[in-house]
Amino acid sequence: MLIRNADPEDAIAITALTLVSKRSNGYDGAFMAACVNELTVSREDISRDRYWVAEDGDALRGCVCLTINTEAQTGVIESFFIDPQSKRQGIGRLLWQAALDAAHDANLKHLTLDSDPAAVPFYEALEFKVICQIPSGSIPGRTLPQMRRILSPDLKR
Repeated sequence: MLIRNADPEDAIAITALTLVSKRSNGYDGAFMAACVNELTVSREDISRDRYWVAEDGDALRGCVCLTINTEAQTGVIESFFIDPQSKRQGIGRLLWQAALDAAHDANLKHLTLDSDPAAVPFYEALEFKVICQIPSGSIPGRTLPQMRRILSPDLKR
């Protein structure tokens, strides 16, 4: 499994992976149609933010995106998806390590993310804690757990 920085040319493949992964949480077509814009990754997104992909041969198996605010010394995990056929194979941990290393290298104080409710246990295993509920960016009336992980400078990785 190769973990590499994403290229802008990966945008279509990352979007497809993201949609397949999200749908695997049991969401129907109407739900997916409502959030397709929010889940679409553009070439500009990849050029602006830090994206990594897990690649197995020619297939993408996962992706993670970290947005860094150097002034505030904070980061946001904007996107973190694993191909449903590749879950529970350690790919998420490999991608997480790439993002965590970058966060430590940038001397970030903490990371936040807005989690799908089904992914909360995964993020808790990565030491994130739910801090509040926030409105969904796609589904009116739906809330999502917002999570935070404090990064300690003396615990590098």
